[in-house]
Amino acid sequence: MKVENLITYETLYEILRLEKFKKELQCLNNEFYKDVINYLKDKKNILLSQENKDSVFTSQSVLKTRKQIENIHKILRELYERRESKIVQMAMFHSRIQTNTEDKRNLLKEEEEFFNNLVELFVKYRIEVLDSILAEKIPDLNLPKNIKTEEKHKKNIVKFLEFIPKFIGEDLNMYGPYEINQEVELPLKIIEILENTGKVEKI
Repeated sequence: MKVENLITYETLYEILRLEKFKKELQCLNNEFYKDVINYLKDKKNILLSQENKDSVFTSQSVLKTRKQIENIHKILRELYERRESKIVQMAMFHSRIQTNTEDKRNLLKEEEEFFNNLVELFVKYRIEVLDSILAEKIPDLNLPKNIKTEEKHKKNIVKFLEFIPKFIGEDLNMYGPYEINQEVELPLKIIEILENTGKVEKI
């Protein structure tokens, strides 16, 4: 399904519905994220305009718009997570058969790097672990022990400034979800990404 540029609450709901009930990654407009951001900005501008008015009717409108923005965020989080899971499965399959898949055509440009990095990691560890074992050799991941130890202990505690849904880190481990004001110990690389987007602060 090719989704047009126009973004509404109804179209987002339909996009999520298709992503939930279709096995393959769904095709979205290449400017999907840009369109979604513009839609959210428009919604927040409407909310600000409503908040600047003072009447019983506008109070009801404010509550309605706030709730809709909250629901839009929920839809986008679930949509992201469902696409993320499909991309992980695609990358795993792709790394095993070493061939192109039709579903790859439906990757957004923002998702392509994630997919390619996953494929590279899966191939790397298959070669360095499985192939070594089959050749009766101890797997060597080309990472000195002192670096492994250093990376293992390079963690810091942060406090989350907003809700964060589940996500997969560079180490392919699953993290989250995290609530506002929750304090968690995380790897430094993940902290750097979250800090740069203003989602956490170090304790």
